[in-house]
Parts: sequence; structure tokens; C-alpha cells
Amino acid sequence: MPESSIPDASMTSRFGKVAVLMGGPSAEREISLLSGNAVLAALQQQGVDAQGFDAKDSSVLADLQDAGIDRVFIALHGRWGEDGVMQGALEVLGIPYTGSGVLGSAIAMEKARCKLMWQGAGLPTPEFMLLKTESDLAQAALQIGFPMAVKPSREGSSIGISKAENQVELLQSWQEAKKLDDIVLAEKWINGTELTVAMLDDRALPVISLEAAGKFYDYEAKYLSEETAYICPCGLTAEFEEEVQKLATRAFDISACSGWGRVDVLLDENQKPYLLEVNTVPGMTSHSLVPMAAKQAGMDFNQLVLRILETADD
Repeated sequence: MPESSIPDASMTSRFGKVAVLMGGPSAEREISLLSGNAVLAALQQQGVDAQGFDAKDSSVLADLQDAGIDRVFIALHGRWGEDGVMQGALEVLGIPYTGSGVLGSAIAMEKARCKLMWQGAGLPTPEFMLLKTESDLAQAALQIGFPMAVKPSREGSSIGISKAENQVELLQSWQEAKKLDDIVLAEKWINGTELTVAMLDDRALPVISLEAAGKFYDYEAKYLSEETAYICPCGLTAEFEEEVQKLATRAFDISACSGWGRVDVLLDENQKPYLLEVNTVPGMTSHSLVPMAAKQAGMDFNQLVLRILETADD
């Protein structure tokens, strides 16, 4: 970051002591550590009195109090850190934090209930059903049809998601997803263009179009592959991009989310958009999407991190 763009110390001192919570016990621990360390470095480069905390268990709450922390940047991904549990604990301690509150975090983390809310509001989302027992698989084949996406309802980073093209694959997919979550979601597979809309200050940033080299935008495509293409500007007309942004903003609001986040959308072959999910603490790594969208909007990584931290006041 150019020296001239480093904030004055008087601007950053108002944040007080800042904790960056990262790691945690979820399946997304490794990605969270990458995100958290990137955020921590950006804050320290700008003169913020920030330190990292690995939120492996509840002892981190006492650590925050002992350190006299004034606000928290949550860089935790997945359950316990992104589902309202940590947010509720910080509310009890009276420490401001970044991102959505308890309600929005809990709703967004459980994809099935989030989709029910969207359906109730008349927003488009792929047809789905819950797979509670093996007997539900035959019903899913009849109700949704193949191919379908099978995913744990409360995991992120595409962990545990697979594509089932027949009854045998459906059984295998359900068994694998059930290892991660007792709530498993089967969703109609939609062929088309994957889009993502970053949210900052509850407003939509430029849309990004994704092109994965594999079957779909899975964990490897998100974090490991160098072949995934990120297209921003996304190639949509200005009018249609604005439509997608409005849809994402509406979904974000209905899900009780706030501050910053990301809404994932699919366009089918007829260019009809379908809402997939909301991420309340998106990745902040070198492959991450929110920093890409912010850059397109004229905001570098350091500026983005500082603005997210400011939302802890909102």
C-alpha cells in the first residue's frame, strides 16, 4: 500500500485494541487461518493495534477479556464462528464485532431454512428438499429429478457438496454429506453461469462471474486451482447486473444479514437468476471474491479490511 494512503494514526487509534478471530474448530479451519492472517497483516500495516486469536475453543472469550479487546474482526468460517454462536458470546461480553448479528448469522448458516425464507418472500431459489433418512432419497428423485446437488445444510466453502446423476450416486452423496451434518439438502442442479455478489455496508459491489475448470465451483476450484477464471466486470449488461445486485441485496436483507458478506447466484440457460446461499464471513484469501469485487469498485485490500472493521460500529 503506498505510504500516502496509509491512514493517519489518529484515525486508526479510535478502533482501540482489535482482535482478529480466526481458525476455530470447524471444517473450514485452514481457510479461516489464511483469511485471518491476511486481515491481521492488513490492519497492522495501517497502524491498527490488532492481534490474532485462534478461536479453537471457548477459552478464547476469557483471552479477549484479559487482553482488553475493544472490538473484534471475525474471520471465522463455518459453524461455531459464523453461525451466531460466537456473535452471541461477544454480545454478552459487550464487544462490538464485524458482520451479521446472531439472527442473520444463524439463518445464513443453515441453507435449508434460509431458502425457506426466500421462498416465503417470493425470491427464486432452486427446488430442494431435506434428506433426513435413506427413504427420502427415492422421493427426492421423483420430486427434484436428476441431476441434483447434495450438500450439508450447515457447511461452507463447498465442503461436502457433490453432484448426483443417478440413484446410486445420490445414496453415496447423502452418506458422505451426512458425515458432516445431520441436516442434508438435495437441490435441483442448474446448468448455467455462477455469479457472486459481494455486499459491503449492505450495498452490492460489482458482480463477479466464475468459470471453474471442473464440474462445478467446489472447494478445490475455490482455494487450490489456478485454472478457475474470475471475470469482473462480469459481462452482463449494466441493466441486468443491476437486477442481480438488487436480488442479492433483497436476499441479504431478508436473511437478516448486515455489514458485509456475499450472496451466490446461478443463472440458468435462460438467464433466470436463482439464489444459492449467503456467506456472512466470506474468505479473505488470495483467491477470495470479496476483495476482487472491492478492487473493481476502486478499493484495495487494506482499505476493504479497514472499512469492514468500521462496520463493527454500525
